[in-house]
Amino acid sequence: MNKIIIYGSYGYTGKLIVEECKRKKLDAILSGRNKTELEKQSEESGFPFEAVSIDDPEGLEKLVAQGKLVLHCAGPFQHTANAMATACLKAGVHYTDITGEISVFESLAKLDAQAKEKGIMIMPGTGFDVVPSDCLAVHLKKKLPAATHLQLAFATGAGPSRGTTKTSIEGLGHGSAIRENGKIISIPMHERFKEIDFGVKKMMAACIPWGDVATAYRSTGIPNIEVYMGVTDSMLQKLKLTKYLNWLLKMRWVKNILLQQVDKKPAGPSTERREKSPSLFWGKVWDDKNEYTATLSTLNGYSLTAKTSVLIAEKILADNFKPGYQTPAMAYGEKLILEISETKMNF
Repeated sequence: MNKIIIYGSYGYTGKLIVEECKRKKLDAILSGRNKTELEKQSEESGFPFEAVSIDDPEGLEKLVAQGKLVLHCAGPFQHTANAMATACLKAGVHYTDITGEISVFESLAKLDAQAKEKGIMIMPGTGFDVVPSDCLAVHLKKKLPAATHLQLAFATGAGPSRGTTKTSIEGLGHGSAIRENGKIISIPMHERFKEIDFGVKKMMAACIPWGDVATAYRSTGIPNIEVYMGVTDSMLQKLKLTKYLNWLLKMRWVKNILLQQVDKKPAGPSTERREKSPSLFWGKVWDDKNEYTATLSTLNGYSLTAKTSVLIAEKILADNFKPGYQTPAMAYGEKLILEISETKMNF
């Protein structure tokens, strides 16, 4: 039973996670809805597989009951996370995923009491979002306990996977999101930009609806939170144009056309491109008297996701977990990201 159920294992990030599990000689069961892809991956990895649809509650419950935890990789998670988390609660199996979607973090947080009753941990966001930024946020909070405001930013240059792109398309037309006085509110995508000094370079960044708007609030209690992403000049201009195009981008038929185009593109960035594209993070906290800033550098987002999600899975397998809904830094502290040897925090 000391196995990891990897659901969505044949997706771009799922494959990297499977490779990491194999490298660490962990036991895993591969799963998803596509039997053909699973058979191929099983032959290549040596892991057994079981094809189950996310729309099959009984099948999911039987699947997850074969393991100690689920590492859920099949997004967009707004369509899949609740079904998988429900199966985990029924089977008494720990739930983790690699989402970055605010709505998913908020939805799964409501399962805290049920998870505690079952003695299991529910931890969405065990990858690029939100492990490094969650650790940075907790570090900043410790440096300035009275902080009332938190800003986080990141920059990475390898390009998105198909899954990330599809999630972004689903969010088109709905603007950005921030936390203000403890409440999550929507703001236009074209409204907030700022220059960020990541230490090794400065660049413009746009305020985006990133997962830390949900998780950093629970990790730190800071009531005002914004997250920014480094953008190129071209991206900056496109974001400014959303002021005039949001009405169109919300249309389902527009999203469907864009989603069809995604499947024609590569699954994600090449290994070489990932290796040449480290991730940079910046964070700032302040109150009415003081402020504190820190930066962090680590692996490319996809490479990092494989390592951090499996690292957390290993901890759970070793019975190192906290029952209930947790963020990575809530359960494992601000130094969790430093367990990835390529990470450096500057403060």
